[in-house]
Amino acid sequence: IYNSAPNWGVAVGDAVGVAEPLLSQHLHQHQGQTFSFLGLRVPSPLSLVVNGKRPPGSALAPPRLALTNPSAPP
Repeated sequence: IYNSAPNWGVAVGDAVGVAEPLLSQHLHQHQGQTFSFLGLRVPSPLSLVVNGKRPPGSALAPPRLALTNPSAPP
């Protein structure tokens, strides 16, 4: 679940509904082995229904701004 707060999550046994799931096939090769799996992307915890309720706004990770100056000396 992308953009979820670090202290929020679902527990084993929770009923989870996904409104707009995006299912994608992943295929990766590493050191001669092939790994294939399905991924279900959920863009925000606020798009879920957990145990019949929407998660609170605090389930969403706060925005962060990171700036870099590529012309600054190392």
